[in-house]
Amino acid sequence: MREIIGDLWDFSGEGILCITTNGHVTRKGEAVFGRGCARQAQERFPDLRARLGALLSAGGNHVYLLGDGLVTFPVEESPWAAPDMRLIRRSGQELRVMADREGWGRIIVPRPGCGGGGLVWQEVRPLLADLFDERFSVISCIAGRTIFS
Repeated sequence: MREIIGDLWDFSGEGILCITTNGHVTRKGEAVFGRGCARQAQERFPDLRARLGALLSAGGNHVYLLGDGLVTFPVEESPWAAPDMRLIRRSGQELRVMADREGWGRIIVPRPGCGGGGLVWQEVRPLLADLFDERFSVISCIAGRTIFS
């Protein structure tokens, strides 16, 4: 696992971009992109709420390939819930399996649960260190800018 400095969206087209998500689906069948990288993705790809909502409704809160070089990384069950360390670990496992199956060479992952979720990277990092090899780059993204922490 590499730790990099930069803006998540600067890597668009250079690898798979992960967006941290939750599992909530509205009555309209749309996912809720509350803040951070998910909000930024929704602004760039307005149909993402419907795409992810359909996947969540059919299969639950898991890692999904959304198209456009994007993949979800669930960190919480709803936009009102705190990030869940067990869910972050499971998402890391699912992402690793997907990356192996798809043959991805580069995956950019925001620090899961560490932006608006309030978790501390030093506590989250050990959950992912044994799963993420050199193909995975971890970056921090808040409000369109990478932060240093």
